[in-house]
Amino acid sequence: MTTPAAEQPLIPQPPATVATLRQAVSQIAPASLPAFTRELDQAADQSRQGSDLAPLRRFITQWAAHVHIQSQPGPAADFRRWEDTAESGDATRARQAAAEIGRLLDEAHTPVGLSNP
Repeated sequence: MTTPAAEQPLIPQPPATVATLRQAVSQIAPASLPAFTRELDQAADQSRQGSDLAPLRRFITQWAAHVHIQSQPGPAADFRRWEDTAESGDATRARQAAAEIGRLLDEAHTPVGLSNP
């Protein structure tokens, strides 16, 4: 059984490194590059200050999941729809959207081979 072309990932999941994730983000979600760079800088600063790699690990896990979701047309559309719903101003719908966004993020962690931070 083959997957229809519309459901195929836009790119293969890259290895979970800063360089490969940056390249993937530039391909599939270039508008996210400023956030990627800002969050990388923050994680690097936190890691240096605390002499701890945990902030960098969280950054890589978060962005690997982001790339996984954004590289797939269906989950990417669902994620955007739930983000829009979360901003609707209706508290009940926002809670439902938050739960669905959390579910999509949780589901993205398994295929990328990283634990959820």
